[in-house]
Amino acid sequence: MSEPPSSTPPVTVRHFPSVAYPPCWQAMKDFTEQRDRHTGDELWVLEHPPVSTLGQPGKPEHILDPGEIPVVRSDRGGQVTYHGPGQTVIYLLLDVRRLGLGARAVVTAIEDSVVEYLRDQGLDAESRPGAPGVYVAGAKIASLGLRIRQRGSYHGLSLNREPDPAPWQRINPCGYQGQPVTSLVAQGVSATRDQVEQDLVTILARRLGLAPRTAPPPGWYTLP
Repeated sequence: MSEPPSSTPPVTVRHFPSVAYPPCWQAMKDFTEQRDRHTGDELWVLEHPPVSTLGQPGKPEHILDPGEIPVVRSDRGGQVTYHGPGQTVIYLLLDVRRLGLGARAVVTAIEDSVVEYLRDQGLDAESRPGAPGVYVAGAKIASLGLRIRQRGSYHGLSLNREPDPAPWQRINPCGYQGQPVTSLVAQGVSATRDQVEQDLVTILARRLGLAPRTAPPPGWYTLP
C-alpha cells in the first residue's frame, strides 16, 4: 500500500561515502547559484578526507601546524575546523525564504537537533550562546558554519563520531585556544555511521519541518 500524501514538504537526502572538500564546496555554490523558487531542498550527508577549513572571517594564526593536512579558505562563517574520516558532515541546501527561516533560526535548528540526538544517546549535551556548536562536559563534539546567499543556505554541521584526535592539536578549534574536542566513541557511545546519520537526519528534518526522502548522489559526484 502506498503512503498517503503528506502536507510536509520534502527534503532530498543524498549520502556520499566520501568526497573531497573542494569539489563538494564548488557543487554547493553551484547548486545555490542556480536555485530558483522551484528548486527542492537537499541534505548532503558525507565524510571528507582530512582537511582543515578556515571560515570567511577566520584568522590564519588559529592554524598552528597544518603539516600534511591541506587548508582551504572557505566562504562559510566561523573560524577554523577540521574534517576527516570518522566525522559525519551534513550540508543544508535549503530555500530559507520558502521555509520562512532566517540564519539564526537555521543555526538554532541545527544545534537543537544535535543536542536532541546526543541526549537520546544519554549524553548531557548543550549549545552555548556566542560559541556556535554543541558541547559535552565542555568539550566540542559538533561544529557548524553556514552561508546564506540570495534565497539559499549551504554549508552546515559536522559531528565527531570517531575521528583521529591528533589533527585537532594542529589548530585552535573554532578559534579557541585549548578548546577540548570529543567524539561519540570517546563519550562511550557505540553506533555505526549509518545509524548516526539516519537518526540525526530524521531529527534535523523534523525540526526544519521537512520530510526526508533518500536519493542517489548527484551527477557531479564520482566514487573515490
